[in-house]
Amino acid sequence: MSNTENQGFGTRAVHAGVTPDPTTGAIMTPIFQTSTYVQAAPGQHKGYEYARTQNPTRDALQASLAALEGGKYGICYSSGLAAMDAVIKLLQSGDEVLCSHDLYGGSYRLLVRVYGPMGIQSRYIDMTDLDVVRKSIRPETKMIWLETPTNPTLQITDIKAICDIAREHGIPVCVDNTFASPYLQNPLALGATIVHHSITKYIAGHSDVIMGGLVTSDDALAERLKFLQNASGAVPGPQDCFLTLRGIKTLHIRMDRACENAMKLAHFLDQHPKVGKVMYPGLSHHPQHALAGRQMRNYGAMISFDLNADNIDAAMTVLSGTHLFSLAESLGGVESLIGHPASMTHASIPREQRLASGLTDSLIRLSVGIESYEDLEADIASALDKV
Repeated sequence: MSNTENQGFGTRAVHAGVTPDPTTGAIMTPIFQTSTYVQAAPGQHKGYEYARTQNPTRDALQASLAALEGGKYGICYSSGLAAMDAVIKLLQSGDEVLCSHDLYGGSYRLLVRVYGPMGIQSRYIDMTDLDVVRKSIRPETKMIWLETPTNPTLQITDIKAICDIAREHGIPVCVDNTFASPYLQNPLALGATIVHHSITKYIAGHSDVIMGGLVTSDDALAERLKFLQNASGAVPGPQDCFLTLRGIKTLHIRMDRACENAMKLAHFLDQHPKVGKVMYPGLSHHPQHALAGRQMRNYGAMISFDLNADNIDAAMTVLSGTHLFSLAESLGGVESLIGHPASMTHASIPREQRLASGLTDSLIRLSVGIESYEDLEADIASALDKV
């Protein structure tokens, strides 16, 4: 681990993995924009041979990511799905992945349409019901993949309890921690084997990078994942690594403000006469509110809600009626976004399966940013007035 492991999160966010450049003293890690490295003689080099395999800018980011999650190893990839792809490559034909039934559409597509035909099967269950989890594990179950909070219905899964069950069967658990970020939740400390991030979202935080990352403390797994990173070649470029290192330095500050805004907006929506169900773990009536309070440091900045009208036309009126909330896929940037999962981020999931997990055709998802709260509330209120 980094020597900052016993320091506060803010200190780690600013300093972990980053040291002044020994050549110039530059306080920010330079962008090592190179494809290869000169060797003094065959096999005699300074620790770097080829940039797909190693890059100093990427090394700094990977060390920072590991420190934020409290793990020994960080491994970064060209996207969140590339990181997930590396994890699934740990499995073999005939193996099964047990997943949350409320899962990001891209994750579902990768599992079902890419790895399904290769013989790696996936099954989708309600991970909030521990009895269902226990009964669902079969001899071919070789991995548990869960999101918490889930995308987009914001269910909370008990990470420690799932990991305890998995440990009885010798099954690794990978937790997609994208919605929480390392600032709000650290699955490794709760027993997870691997933590997954779409770094694109909160960690980079400025809607200008596509990247994924994994963190683990398992030596053998880390060695295999590093091999896959190099062998498959889905690595991030040094410019993106530099931008992410810069974004990480304000992760805790951005998350505090976004969570504060989200809590206020969730209460506003919860009391609005045109709004039906509001999904936000910070609300006392959320079914896993108490668990979220124990497992997370705050409740996050994602909100999903349905309208009382509960029809697609009403939802489209709201989706097209905002100005500060930009209609776009993705989440986790400093600016607020509004989206329609059924036709955008989760369109690859069959409708029947979406409905079974609570993702209705009229569900609206908000990624609440760091703008002035009063302006965000006014923007949503104006859109709802049009329904």
